[in-house]
Amino acid sequence: MARPEPDCPVEVALAAVSGRWTTLVLRELMGGPLGFSELRERLPELSAKVLSQRLRELCERGLVTVERRRGFPVRTSYTLTGAGRALRPLLIELYATGEALLAADRPQV
Repeated sequence: MARPEPDCPVEVALAAVSGRWTTLVLRELMGGPLGFSELRERLPELSAKVLSQRLRELCERGLVTVERRRGFPVRTSYTLTGAGRALRPLLIELYATGEALLAADRPQV
């Protein structure tokens, strides 16, 4: 059986949202720019270390940009890029598919 090509569109899309908590970070940023503290408040079970890693990965993937504003303390804002916003339909479909799979696993009464 052949391996998927690295430039296969399905593999590219799945790689974009891979990683634990990644979809939830993307979901929160779909509403607009947020600071690190705001993301921590919205995702309280996500550790600061993992959030930092996910944001760094999303920036490296070209899905999120970071803006640091001068002052004390330095304010940091994370914003989805056009490519990041393009993931909205995928995330909606993944959610719907997950719901369907969960419903299929529930015993019928």
